[in-house]
Amino acid sequence: MRAALEFLQRELAGLEDAGLRRDYRMTDAGWGLDACSNDYLGYGGECGKSVGGVRWGARGSRLVVGDPEEVRALEEEVASWVGQEAALVFSSGYAANVGVLPALAGRGDRIVSDEHCHASLIDGCRLSRADVTVVRHRDVAGVARALARPGGRRRWVVVESYYSMEGTVAPLGELRQVCDEYGAGLIVDEAHALGVFGPGGAGVCRAEGVAADVVVGTLGKAVGVQGAFVASEGVAVEWLWNRARSFVFSTGVSPAVAGRALENVRRARRDEEGRARVHGNAARLRARAAAAGLRVVAGSVGPIVPVIVGAAEACVAVERRVAQAGVRIKGIRPPTVPAGTARLRVTVRATMTPVDVDRIGEALIGAVG
Repeated sequence: MRAALEFLQRELAGLEDAGLRRDYRMTDAGWGLDACSNDYLGYGGECGKSVGGVRWGARGSRLVVGDPEEVRALEEEVASWVGQEAALVFSSGYAANVGVLPALAGRGDRIVSDEHCHASLIDGCRLSRADVTVVRHRDVAGVARALARPGGRRRWVVVESYYSMEGTVAPLGELRQVCDEYGAGLIVDEAHALGVFGPGGAGVCRAEGVAADVVVGTLGKAVGVQGAFVASEGVAVEWLWNRARSFVFSTGVSPAVAGRALENVRRARRDEEGRARVHGNAARLRARAAAAGLRVVAGSVGPIVPVIVGAAEACVAVERRVAQAGVRIKGIRPPTVPAGTARLRVTVRATMTPVDVDRIGEALIGAVG
């Protein structure tokens, strides 16, 4: 067992002694007459013809109504995908992050996070009530200094593997070394990397051979459906089943949605051609932008191509001019990004043709210039 997760065995034992450990991985089949779900009008138990007879509704929290087999199959698939022992599906990436961080860290603990972490990670850190240190983007030395300070019962480093507003990749190998040196756990949000980076699209951790203690992934981006998951060792996933409030007190994911997500995860794992097209399209757009002198975030790679405009007002004007050229790109302004760095966040897809990519480039060049 990873050192950062050993305390969870003791915590679960404490729940057991107090009679508070909840049944884990209980099936929702064969229970007889349903008198526990929240399916008050009975719609959630109906099966949809368009999804092969799969039930639409989850009908309540999984701790109450049990596990649909479609959700369990999805969790097994995504755990295998990201190289972890087990996984737990949440309703969204936001729910996953505000659930996992307060469940693993609390008062007396220390969290070190990157300044460009997503809002859901920021909120999860705040909700944990741990001591939180925010370091500069990709600053491994800053992480080490924060971990070296005295204090902190348990320590966690929280990063994204691929930053959604920067298009930059975290130095995961170096961060893993620092975590090991100071006895910290590494939590990596692979939301924007899954499907795009790594063998089988398994993310940056797998691409770099880094074993994160906890991996968060989403199903609404490259997978194209909805929901998210947290993957780790089995003991951590069982702890989240008991203590992640955004999981415990939420209705589970629809079995129909889970079934489709499972199909798409399997498809994504095979789709090397699609990944190659994504990276080819991104490289084509970056080359076009560079030739025109557009200010793309330094060090950005992959399908997120952030073009810096500067002032928020100017960014709004550029967004409108791009739209007039028939291309939809959203401007990103403070507080999502730092003041003075408002940008157009361009994302490319595998389904875009070279003509599509060139059209985007022309619209940007015309609007910014």
